Amino acid sequence: MRAFLRNPTAMGGLIVLVFFCFAAATAPYLYPEDPLSMVATPFLWPGQDIAFPLGTDSLGRDVAAQLVHGARISLLIGAIATSIGLALGVVVGGIAGYCGGRVETMMLRLIEIFQTLPSFVLLIVLVAVLKPSLVTVTLAIGLINWPTIARLTRAEFRSLREHDYVHAARALGLSHWRIILRVMMPNALPPVIVTASMMVASAILMEAALSFMGLGDPSIVSWGSMIGDAREFLRSAWYLAAWPGLAVFLAILSINLVGDGLNDAFNPRLNRTR
Repeated sequence: MRAFLRNPTAMGGLIVLVFFCFAAATAPYLYPEDPLSMVATPFLWPGQDIAFPLGTDSLGRDVAAQLVHGARISLLIGAIATSIGLALGVVVGGIAGYCGGRVETMMLRLIEIFQTLPSFVLLIVLVAVLKPSLVTVTLAIGLINWPTIARLTRAEFRSLREHDYVHAARALGLSHWRIILRVMMPNALPPVIVTASMMVASAILMEAALSFMGLGDPSIVSWGSMIGDAREFLRSAWYLAAWPGLAVFLAILSINLVGDGLNDAFNPRLNRTR
């Protein structure tokens, strides 16, 4: 924790990320009305009306309200989709790395099947088949992200299963699940946590791309859907795409900075040099 707190770039990213999380958490109180409701004259520019500081879109909807409520959806999808991929990847990779032999070979073939398919194309197919909604988009993103975590977890478990404390746990008669969950998992988590933080950024980008293409949930607002709706007005009202685009950029940047900070904090070599 001290190594992380001493990292200025990681702390800067954390501050920005906390700001987005705070905005998402307080969205129902800042803008209690439906962000998709028409509340003013269309195409009000930022600063033109103090009641709508970021302007309005082509239908007279408040851009600031959409931006804040969109933060809830984008961050929620990023967090839940990463949790799904993390759970699947840790289970598959942990079993493969611990058991070895034929079990590991079978798990590797399963991972390779998913990795040989173009991830974004597979994502589009899944969402199109299951019909676009918040649940299906989140599940689809989680289902295509797990192979990365699975390979990393397998590699960590393969290196850990030959350590003396694992052999000692086996000699004490601990069950396989207790060895996996209580002995090996805590030692394998640091690199997995770092990778998971990067997966959140990837999930947010995937959701934005799907919404931009019109494959997001039409009943909710997200940063990607805002950019998609604004593409027809890039010349006449460029600010409609600039605000959500800036939000996506800052969110992804802050998550990557936090991930780099976690990587440095969990790296024992860097900590020793400090």
